[in-house]
Parts: sequence; structure tokens; C-alpha cells
Amino acid sequence: MKRLFIIFFLISTSTFSQIQKDSISKIDSITKVELKKKIKSLQSRLDSITNTEKKEEEIKKPWSVRGKVNFVFNQTSFSNWLAGGENNTAGNIGVNYDFNYRNKKLKWDNKIISTYGITHSNNQSFRKTDDRFEYNSILALESIEKWYLSFFSNFITQFSRGFDYSKDPRLEVSSILSPAYLSFGPGILWRKNENIRINMAPATSRFIFVSKPFSGMYGVPEGKSSIYGIGLNMSAYLKFKIVENVTVENIIALYSDYTDKPQNIDVNHQANFEVEVNKYLSVNLTLHLKSDSNASSEIQFRQLFGLGVNYTFHKI
Repeated sequence: MKRLFIIFFLISTSTFSQIQKDSISKIDSITKVELKKKIKSLQSRLDSITNTEKKEEEIKKPWSVRGKVNFVFNQTSFSNWLAGGENNTAGNIGVNYDFNYRNKKLKWDNKIISTYGITHSNNQSFRKTDDRFEYNSILALESIEKWYLSFFSNFITQFSRGFDYSKDPRLEVSSILSPAYLSFGPGILWRKNENIRINMAPATSRFIFVSKPFSGMYGVPEGKSSIYGIGLNMSAYLKFKIVENVTVENIIALYSDYTDKPQNIDVNHQANFEVEVNKYLSVNLTLHLKSDSNASSEIQFRQLFGLGVNYTFHKI
């Protein structure tokens, strides 16, 4: 009888122990699931708070600033080179600066393009190869999705004197603020983003300024220092990647003066190709075409190609 009691006690103890272990295992399993749910919930709340903070920060800081400085250097030298040649050195520096404002309905895109280049050879003094300053601005109020009521302004001039070296002696043909072009007017803007936008301004005012020595040039009548015109202006900014590390930037402006030969459309198209080698080096190609019947009866073309050293800065 005593043996039966001991056997029964051992079996009961073992069974109770197993039940206890199973219960603890189930409790642990339930606890882990609940713990995972709580962690996931906390993570979701944290992400929500982070996104809210980011949105608040964007609202507090509506300005975005981005700039790029590019230097292109070319050098050629000869020593006992039977085919002939002339030692020369050339350099070109460019600054491309964007500062844009945005809120829920209002957009203000600003771009400054500035380039200056010189060359020097043994038989010639320093000569200017590139000289340009341009400021573009579009203030836009959203009307319907991607369509805006806009007001644009554009200013173009140069930094230093320019000469026609085909004349003997050389002939000065331009200088700082001679010529200078100022255009502005209300219009309609289609804007997908900062890199794709097209603006049409059917009532554009345009001024052309020259200093006294250049009166009678660039469409300004003899004896005057400026001329006013009103016409249609269409402009576009298109920047996109062709393939990986290859970017093209198009800056296009078309203008027709209602009061002076409206069939003659002024064209200003600049295409900048950039092949990014690394963060600081790139291969750059600029193609610039201009057609302005007031300045010249011929189409003007400029091309620049070289290896560039870049520095990009931005602030959001």
C-alpha cells in the first residue's frame, strides 16, 4: 500500500510539473507576442512623431539653397613640335546658384548663372573667351494642380569689355551693362517640379540698355541709351538625367516684339551637359545658341568643352 502511494505521488508530481512548464511556456509565448506588438506600436508612434517634426521643419524652413562652382582648365604646350603650334593656357569659371522658396500655394524659383573665361598665348595678350551674368526669377501662385499664375523677371549682362580682334586695331564692341537686357511680365506657369517648368508671358516688357559709346548698337537707336519693347515671352527650364551620371540642363527663352518685326523671334538656348566622374570631377559640355536680329543678322553660337573641378554646396 505504501508503495502504491509513493508511485501515485511521483506520477502526480511529474504531471503537475509538466503542466506547470507548459503553462509557463504559454505565458512566455503570449508575453513575447504582446511585447512585439507593443514595440511595433511604439516604433510606429516614433515614426509618426519624426515625420511630423520633419514636416514642421519644412514649414519653418521654406527656403532651399543650392549652388555649384565649376572650374574648367585647358593648357597646351609645344617643344620642337614639327607640325607647329602655339603654347596657350585657358581657364573658365562658372557659378550656378539656385535659391527657391515654397509653401503650400506659393513658389518662388530663383537662378543665377555666371561664367567668365580667359585665354593666354605666347603671341597674344589675355583675351576673353566667355563672359555672362544672368538672373532668372519666377514667382508663382498655384491655381490648379501644376498650373500657376506667374510673374517672371530676367536680367542679362556681362562683367567686362569685349573686343572684335578681327579689326586692326581691335574694336571695342561691348562693356559691363552694355548691352544689358531686362525683361519682366505676368503669365501662366506649368510647373512639375523645380527641374521642369514652362512659362508663357504674353505681355512681357523688355528694356535694352547700353552706355554712350555703344549707342546705335544692339537695337538701341543712335543717341539713346535704352529702348523699350513689349511682346510675348516663352521660357523653359528642363533638367534631367540621360543615363546614370549624365545630366543635361536646358535653359530656353523665346521672345517676339509686337511693335518691331514680330515675325523675328529672338532665341536664347543654353544646353549644359555634365558627365559626373566623382564628387569633385566632371566632364562638361556647354552649347549656347543665340539669334537676335537687333544685335546681329547672323546666328551666334558658343561651345565650351573640358574637364571641370566642381564644388557643390546646398542648404535646406
